[in-house]
Amino acid sequence: MSMIPPPAAAPSRWSRFRDSDILASFLKSKVTMVAGLVVLLLFVGAAFSPWLAPTNPFDPATVFLADSMIPPAWQDGGEARFILGTDDQGRDLYSAILYGMRVSLVVGGLGCLLAASIGITLGLLAGYLGGRTDALIMRIADVQLTFPAILIALLIDGVVRGVFPRASREDTAIYVLVISIGLSFWVQYARTIRGSTLIERNKDYVMAARLVGLPAPLIMLRHVLPNVIGPVLVILTINLALAVITEATLSFLGVGLPATQPSLGTLISIGNKYLFSGDWWIVTFPSVTLAALVLAVNLLGDWLRDALNPRLR
Repeated sequence: MSMIPPPAAAPSRWSRFRDSDILASFLKSKVTMVAGLVVLLLFVGAAFSPWLAPTNPFDPATVFLADSMIPPAWQDGGEARFILGTDDQGRDLYSAILYGMRVSLVVGGLGCLLAASIGITLGLLAGYLGGRTDALIMRIADVQLTFPAILIALLIDGVVRGVFPRASREDTAIYVLVISIGLSFWVQYARTIRGSTLIERNKDYVMAARLVGLPAPLIMLRHVLPNVIGPVLVILTINLALAVITEATLSFLGVGLPATQPSLGTLISIGNKYLFSGDWWIVTFPSVTLAALVLAVNLLGDWLRDALNPRLR
């Protein structure tokens, strides 16, 4: 009597990930590995800024004007307790960068999530329903492309101040930035989802779902969306860098966060005023941090786009 061998155990998720092409392509590229390490360090620094920063730049009890404009510790006049120096308000620049990076990432991340939510919803509706719905949404998208984030931020800021005249800028600045970024970046998601939905809606599994009487919203969410969501991850990664730059640009121009709330944009704006007076560190270190963050995220986005493209494997 022959013995039938027991079936092999299914590989774990870690085993599948370890043997996947995505991990192999990541480990193959040294540039991508360095970019991933930079992103990891910056994200960890931003997430754990209350524990990593020597002082809290939001706390007036730890900020003294007498400590303003102190150069970095290795320069003449520098102090060991201020590694990167201080700004015009006496805030430790190293602490301000950590806290400011967290604010920039939160604003950029929430803005990207809002843009993805709007774009995915409208893209599904346009691609699945077609006809006049598709034409209307796509014409709105075409009009949206003519408005940069700065104009949208100015419009939203004016509306908020008109509707809530007593609201202070500190209370509404983050919401204005998130809504501005969300309303500026949704078009790319909508166009991508629409194109994929136009292909998926004519496939057999969608036809079968219609035949059994499933409503259109359920078909879009349960069947179509999981098959068209793949490119969104790549767009989210790339748009995060654009959103951080947008926040920095708006704050630099005075439309975003106020100077009392440190972000990479406000720190660069403050440092730019003192650049020609010799206080170079106030603008240099936040600018280098912003450039490193954006470059590393863009490199990861490029790698992810190539890794998820089956034609390039």
